[in-house]
Amino acid sequence: MQNFFSLYGDFYISVKKAGWTLSSDVTLELQKLLFLLMAFCYNESMIKEISVLILAYLLGSIPSGLWIGKIFFHINLREHGSGNTGTTNTFRILGKKAGIIVFVIDFLKGTLAVLLPTFFGIQGISPMVFGLLAVLGHTFPIFAGFKGGKAVATSAGVLLGFSPILLLILAVYFVASLYLTSMISFSSVTVALLAILSVLLLPLTGWILPSYDLIFTLIVLALATLIIIRHKDNIKRILNKNENIISWGKNITHQKQKD
Repeated sequence: MQNFFSLYGDFYISVKKAGWTLSSDVTLELQKLLFLLMAFCYNESMIKEISVLILAYLLGSIPSGLWIGKIFFHINLREHGSGNTGTTNTFRILGKKAGIIVFVIDFLKGTLAVLLPTFFGIQGISPMVFGLLAVLGHTFPIFAGFKGGKAVATSAGVLLGFSPILLLILAVYFVASLYLTSMISFSSVTVALLAILSVLLLPLTGWILPSYDLIFTLIVLALATLIIIRHKDNIKRILNKNENIISWGKNITHQKQKD
């Protein structure tokens, strides 16, 4: 819009310098044309922004675990294990290769969503908003009856696209926690809590996060809260000492997995 104001101003100054005179009717028509062009460009920009925001949600909605299970293994993940379509249940039911593939796809959905505004030349909307929509798509996918994963892998992908150093710190903690407890769920919930503390406290120190970014902080808080809520059943099982564990690690909380 500023370009149009500048163009109109330059044109008007040139007319004055040339000694031409414009009637009030002509000036009024030029102004009308200017505002019509501004409205058109504003609406076009807004339509593009809305379209890319929808694209971010649709990207997150790709149910990789569900589709891979049905297409390549003829297995519906919702009918096996925890019934979840995310990475953990994929590992448990379909095996390591399928689990790794699903994790990579779900992870990259978040990263790609954060990069969408760069690809499409969108300014004025934080990339984290696009990442949030991808996570919501992953958790409530339109392509899978709005029943999706627990938001961990895609949220991690969002952080890679926006704050890779913070993601690295959280990933180191996640691996250490997983080794000690043998529980993906416990590690996911506690890393979400650590993310909350990080965005609230690290800007005070200037380390990793040099200053507060309101949108970034609010969205990380929202993602972490979503992860914790999505693991509420796991938290109950952890407290009851019967949470699902993996074969790697120390299982220091002595979970006794039910058969």
